[in-house]
Amino acid sequence: MARVACILMVSIDLNAVPKHVACVMDGNGRWAEQRGLPRIEGHKMGEHALIEAIEGALELGVEWLTVYAFSTENWKRPPDEVKFLIGFNEDILIRRQNELHEKGVQIRFVGRNDWRVPKRLTKRMDEASELTRKNTKLKFTIAFNYGGRAEIVDAMKSLMKTGVSPEKINEKMISRHLYDPQMPEVDLMIRTSGEYRTSNFLLWHLAYSEMWFTDTLWPDFDRSDVAKAIYDFQNRTRRYGGVTG
Repeated sequence: MARVACILMVSIDLNAVPKHVACVMDGNGRWAEQRGLPRIEGHKMGEHALIEAIEGALELGVEWLTVYAFSTENWKRPPDEVKFLIGFNEDILIRRQNELHEKGVQIRFVGRNDWRVPKRLTKRMDEASELTRKNTKLKFTIAFNYGGRAEIVDAMKSLMKTGVSPEKINEKMISRHLYDPQMPEVDLMIRTSGEYRTSNFLLWHLAYSEMWFTDTLWPDFDRSDVAKAIYDFQNRTRRYGGVTG
């Protein structure tokens, strides 16, 4: 696998790396079930894949990496699994924020900060953001309690509070009221586990994103997969609704 990654690294044009890569980290539960393990064991193993994705993004010069950690729909999962995921995300922040800080990673968050998110987790998020806010090597965004439709609804509510008349609303105005107005559009979306859908992830930002799907389950994902996705991205033609000569 390391050899594959090295070959791809040589082939990748570092001057044409996607600015913003987004990941739907899917397959943790299936990975565990295939091994006769509880689903939470798959989530635990997914931490290694997450760090691999971050390392791959750093090595290749990706500016933004956004991962789908917990969706607004994930509250429907069994209570024990929800409780574990909340605690696990908090634990990762506690254990990994200093390591990421030393690597120059800026930790950011998007999602609804509503009553369902424990205050202790919100506090950890704020601490991680404050610790790393001046870092510039990679903007790593965690989408937690996030839904693409919810973001657009919340943006419209926020925009309407400004008193703007409906006929003056345009895309730029809406963008300024999204959870993170600084977040650029996604160039490349990666989804693991053989599923071919966006699952309500970054719907506004994915408008002209290239999408890369792999059968690899998230716990088995590593930086060589990041390289494969980016290599494939560089061999596509992006038209943005137009035509090429």
